Amino acid sequence: MQTPQAVIEIGSTGIRLLVAEPVEERTADSEQPVQKKYNILDRSEFPVNLGRDVFTAGSITRETLLACLQILNRFGEQLKGWGISRQETIVIGTSAVREANNRDPFVDRIKVKTGFTVHVTDGIEENRLMYIAVTECLKDESVSVRQSDSIILEISGGATEMMLMEKGRMVGAHSMRLGTVIIEQQIRAMLGNIDDAHRFIGEFIRNTKNALNTEMNLDKVQQFIALGTDMKLAAIFAGKPISPFLWEIQRYDFEAFVDEVQHYTTEECIAKFKLNYNDAQTFQISLIAYKLFVYLTNVTSIIVPETSIREGILLNNAELSDGELRDEFTQQILASATSLLRKYQGDEAHAEHVKRTSLRIYDAMQDELGLDPHVRMLLSVSAILHDIGMFIRAEDHNVHSKYIINHSEIFGLSRDDKALVALITNFHKGSRMPQDDPEFRLLPRTSRMIILKLSAILRVADALDRTHQQKLIDFTINFAHDSLTFRVKGHTNLALEKLAVAQKSDLFENVFGYKIVLV
Repeated sequence: MQTPQAVIEIGSTGIRLLVAEPVEERTADSEQPVQKKYNILDRSEFPVNLGRDVFTAGSITRETLLACLQILNRFGEQLKGWGISRQETIVIGTSAVREANNRDPFVDRIKVKTGFTVHVTDGIEENRLMYIAVTECLKDESVSVRQSDSIILEISGGATEMMLMEKGRMVGAHSMRLGTVIIEQQIRAMLGNIDDAHRFIGEFIRNTKNALNTEMNLDKVQQFIALGTDMKLAAIFAGKPISPFLWEIQRYDFEAFVDEVQHYTTEECIAKFKLNYNDAQTFQISLIAYKLFVYLTNVTSIIVPETSIREGILLNNAELSDGELRDEFTQQILASATSLLRKYQGDEAHAEHVKRTSLRIYDAMQDELGLDPHVRMLLSVSAILHDIGMFIRAEDHNVHSKYIINHSEIFGLSRDDKALVALITNFHKGSRMPQDDPEFRLLPRTSRMIILKLSAILRVADALDRTHQQKLIDFTINFAHDSLTFRVKGHTNLALEKLAVAQKSDLFENVFGYKIVLV
């Protein structure tokens, strides 16, 4: 028996614990055990008012902090029975913790008083974990289900996480500040009612629709996947199970259920659906929001996986050791980056060529780089997006590329990853050294070295396609003691590329000590 693992989520409306045991199974063609899934051993949940504190006053109150400490210490005793220490437990804080003005003191108090270390997630990281959890639920479904044009949606107390999938590939990932607690507090402040909430949500979604349609035609969406406790309740009362941990609700049944629930009082929601008071207060608002998002599409049914971000965290840890799954996830990240480039009318052929060339240089120098596989993916994203700033202006387009990347959402990239990509693209142009940049000098040494190495490689790869005509397709890379030589087959005129390499190879020579030669 393997050691159980635990995840605690500090959310807007409650603190939730999940304990699960890894299960290993043997494949038919291998004697080696392959981890397939987790068996859920224990679940616990206690309500807290984090969202109401943060989304009304901006900070977590002392009373709420004390309640959180009490719940977490109770979970710590519960975990002791499973042989799991507090140091081994993964604890995440989502939107309410993320937006709290006193986030750092709150996280520090938890560390000091309970022994738990809280990792505060960003919205796109939650999207990534949600995608992993949903993929696991759908893995036994037909290929047509897994490769459909789909929307994946989860509405929580403090945010709405949405992913757009076209033929199974990521084209958009968004974390929107539309949460049930936020809406409920705003409606209460204006002395409104459920009709006002309906209008508020409807206006937000209408303003969002045009932006979403630029990424994928919502009228052609074939599959709507909705997560969350509220949708699970809707599935139980208005849908039917189609496989373990997977439900389906016909659209007209869901709409009828939502309309019926709007007539219930908070007390009736508590009694009928076994909700705590906090969740019952936002239950109607949540269902309205899901219903209005469904209205963006022409789907006839809604798929509801019985999973959460907590399962996504456990599965993420397992997938890190699975090369095939890691490669698939990387492809989704690159698909999201390509979709962003397409949105800004970038030169996709040039971007793809620079990406391939960058990776060939990176792989040829693998023994000298000393970087982990994750950094290789960052180079791919940087190469795809290096010229995206051309949409604003060709002059200083690298600066505009940095701005667009920093203010966009790229599926699978954390805030720190995105900041690295933005700086790498910023330094891909010109002869200026990153070391001369004040922002660069403030970064940790590890980040500085990643930026230097990847910017140097990207500059050379970009120079090798100076004409944007992809002339250098068939070439070899050779090392001498002081030079790196690109030998191009054929009789292509490379005068412009040689000039560009001469202009842009200073950083490469400075970082690696190799002179670039194009033959």
